[in-house]
Amino acid sequence: MLYIIVVAVTMLVGPAVSVGLDRALHPATPWLALVARWFVFWGVGVRLAIAGARQILQPGFTAREIFHIPGDEALVLVRELGTWNLAIGLLGLLSLAQPSFVLPTAIAAAIFYFAAGIGHVTAAERTLNETVAMTSDLGAALVLAVVVAGTLRFGRA
Repeated sequence: MLYIIVVAVTMLVGPAVSVGLDRALHPATPWLALVARWFVFWGVGVRLAIAGARQILQPGFTAREIFHIPGDEALVLVRELGTWNLAIGLLGLLSLAQPSFVLPTAIAAAIFYFAAGIGHVTAAERTLNETVAMTSDLGAALVLAVVVAGTLRFGRA
């Protein structure tokens, strides 16, 4: 249940509230820039930093609950995935202080989320956590693809 709450806050609530507040304070800021800034911060930065820290410190959850791998054989791989998640998550967090990080972080995260989402789609059976992971991964990939395409088309987000 905690996993679902974290996903909801980082993928929906946090970005929506932040975009709304930022728009109220800076009404001239383009929507694309607001969505890019706050989705990269919340949906990439906060979500992947939390996921990465948990995968490094408690790899068993991801191994058993998401990938259905019993035993300890996969823990080293989950920790490596956690290191990737933490690294990209930190870039997302730092993007608030360094706006030039937004586009490269969005590109890397869009590829990662798309691949992860497709991996969940191909699973024969899915638990609730896997369905949440699949849906949020593909949704994040879509939002980030729009951010990347819009930024490349219209200039800096």
